[in-house]
Amino acid sequence: MATFFRRKAAAVTLGVLALTLAGGGIAAAQPTTERSAAQVVQPAPRSDLQPRPSAERVREAKAALAAQSEIGTEAIGGAVSFAVVKSGPGGGVNLLVRGHDAIAAYKYGPGQYEVFFNRNVARGGFVATIGTVAVPTPPTGEIPLPGEVGVAPRGYGLTNAVFVQTRNSAGVPTDLPFHLAVHTP
Repeated sequence: MATFFRRKAAAVTLGVLALTLAGGGIAAAQPTTERSAAQVVQPAPRSDLQPRPSAERVREAKAALAAQSEIGTEAIGGAVSFAVVKSGPGGGVNLLVRGHDAIAAYKYGPGQYEVFFNRNVARGGFVATIGTVAVPTPPTGEIPLPGEVGVAPRGYGLTNAVFVQTRNSAGVPTDLPFHLAVHTP
């Protein structure tokens, strides 16, 4: 029985080696062509980068942090902040519906939002989900739209903000309402 397994293992090893070498031979046998500079395709600009915040938003974020430090109520370890944000028009409209420690939410582009808090959340953990913004009473209630959401610390030195990207189920950036929770150490 042991001989059978040794032979089978040797056969499998040789088969894998043969397929590997055959695949390499096919790749090496493909013709190479010279391309002119006009034929070389340039990569598309990245669309997955966060948009740069306006000077007004940076001032707003810094003012919120300064006000919080003056009050002296910096969050204790293990604090949880949250925000419920509706989808809507951009242009400086605050889309924050409700929250704890959240002070504002703004839209940049299709499905691109930033949520500001009154404290530093840069080292926190972020969790978001697509959800309705209404507070329903039974038996009626809204059904959340299907979609995807991604979160990241807000770039450009804004330590009290979180960047959120919402997409439909096909992966296309789409304006969707969401709930965001931030847990800080």
